[in-house]
Amino acid sequence: MDLKMTSTTFDIPGTRIVRQLGVVRGVTVRSRGIIGQFAASLRTIAGGKIHEYINLCEQTRSEAFDLMLQHAEQLGANAIIGVRYDATELGENMTEVLAYGTAVFVQPT
Repeated sequence: MDLKMTSTTFDIPGTRIVRQLGVVRGVTVRSRGIIGQFAASLRTIAGGKIHEYINLCEQTRSEAFDLMLQHAEQLGANAIIGVRYDATELGENMTEVLAYGTAVFVQPT
């Protein structure tokens, strides 16, 4: 099954939900390595964007999203509605990122 549609809303325009398959999620935990932490610390002195952390956040969210897609495909979904992200600090340098939504099977209207 090729899952192509995701939405933060609870519908997908031009389709109707035929089946709700349940909550799906993708969870990952990441930490910044010591070199990246050092570089980021130096950037805080001057202020501005901290590119090391921006890149880490983008990679982590992307991984959690991909894991959520895999979970939905395992259930036979072709779409996910109500997509959300959540993040929790697990330790001084570790963050859990969760992507979740409702797996559905949709058909064109």
